[in-house]
Amino acid sequence: MTDQRVRSPRTGATASVAPRKASPAVYRRRRLVVVVGLLVVVLAVVFVAGFVWPGFWRAEQTPQPVPTVTVTAPVPTPTVKAMERASDETAFQKALPSSVLQFALGSLGEAEEPKEQGALEAWNAEYTDGDQGEVALVAGQWATSEEAATAAAAWTKAAGEADREGDVKVGKKVVGQYAIVPADGGTAVVVWQNGTAVLQATGPADTMEDFYAAFPL
Repeated sequence: MTDQRVRSPRTGATASVAPRKASPAVYRRRRLVVVVGLLVVVLAVVFVAGFVWPGFWRAEQTPQPVPTVTVTAPVPTPTVKAMERASDETAFQKALPSSVLQFALGSLGEAEEPKEQGALEAWNAEYTDGDQGEVALVAGQWATSEEAATAAAAWTKAAGEADREGDVKVGKKVVGQYAIVPADGGTAVVVWQNGTAVLQATGPADTMEDFYAAFPL
């Protein structure tokens, strides 16, 4: 601490005078000024952030999106046993499944009419759920996909006016067309082509689209 020297007005002599210490009130005022200054800086940063980043004001209040939960119903299965299959079936016969959703294969026999239309082979199949649901299936195979497309168009026209239709795809490749035609008595007819195969299923209107979608051929 540096002494301060003062000269006496009477004698002209000089003497050392120690500086006075600041009072506690001064220190409190200084601390208050520092605290207020820091608060001003913080508030300035908050306001600047609010104008530069509009979402800043809502950052703590924005509700998090609720994840969507998808509930998938179990795939129905038959409650009745399918018929015994012959050991000498053709490859096309084997492609016809023993069950589709809740329907089990009840009978399988040759179909003559598609052969008269040029099919190499054709089959009539009956599927049942053991209750009131019955699906009659006709399946035929042609030599080329062009011949199959012609047959599918003829079957669809014979069934009536379609209210739904679209592409049949295997992966991303279009292999034919399908059509769903309303019929009498709460039934519907679905006709579809898959390459050289043409199939027609007739059964309960509320299940035919699912039946077609689940059919492996």
